[in-house]
Amino acid sequence: MGKSIAITGASTGIGLSTALLFARNGWTVYAGTRNLERDRGLYGGEANLNFVEMEVTSPDSLQRAFGQIGQSQDRLDVLFCNAGFGYLRALGQAPMEEIQRVFDTNVYGVINTIQAALPLLRQSEAGHIIATSSVGGLVGQPFNEIYCASKFAVEGLLESMATYYKPLFNIDITLLEPGAIATAFTQTVFNHLGSTGGLLEDEYRPLIDAYIEQFSKRNSIPQTSESVAELVLDLVNREVKPLRLRTSDAAERFAAHKTETDPTGIEGVAKVRKLQLGLPN
Repeated sequence: MGKSIAITGASTGIGLSTALLFARNGWTVYAGTRNLERDRGLYGGEANLNFVEMEVTSPDSLQRAFGQIGQSQDRLDVLFCNAGFGYLRALGQAPMEEIQRVFDTNVYGVINTIQAALPLLRQSEAGHIIATSSVGGLVGQPFNEIYCASKFAVEGLLESMATYYKPLFNIDITLLEPGAIATAFTQTVFNHLGSTGGLLEDEYRPLIDAYIEQFSKRNSIPQTSESVAELVLDLVNREVKPLRLRTSDAAERFAAHKTETDPTGIEGVAKVRKLQLGLPN
């Protein structure tokens, strides 16, 4: 039996590009979507590509999805927790229900997905959990504090898991850390901003305008989702898998002050593993 991968948030962007690339490279792909009929209609002719309904904020939806996968697969080799969305608004402007929505998807969605998939991952001889974080999971940024907080949480979750999942389950852990990507992600952020009152005329407005202007200048040529997918395919074939992987030179430069002493995170995990578990590096 060939290798298998499940991907959440696989309707567009990085998730869809990764699903298509892996399927075309012979992997059995389970692509999570909330638009099952649409995506099956668009990509039903792709060999090895199976769209499965997955709502990451619903544990029941994920249990059904991975139960369905388990009926045709005796294991899962790679889980790619990719579903998530951005949020641009200062804490002082953000309604609590919107903050909760960000965390429900970006944090609890990852937790729900891993819990549902873990039994199948443990059946693999060498499993791998990948989660889409962000350079915003390493570096706090103005007016992105809610989004960055959610990604910092994902970083802490997976870094902690990495200290014992490898020796206990032979499951590697990787945090994928992109910067700006040429997908609908950024436009979705601005669409949501517009649908919830737009840029508010308050004391934050001058700095938010400056932030948006600088963001546009710095990211005039964003990375493509296809190039990220190629990186993910290379990643799963590596013998030694990093804890952290920036997806572009721009992302690497942006986070360098946080990562220069341990860019892959491997040394840090090994240190904690030895100090707190007494396990060899």
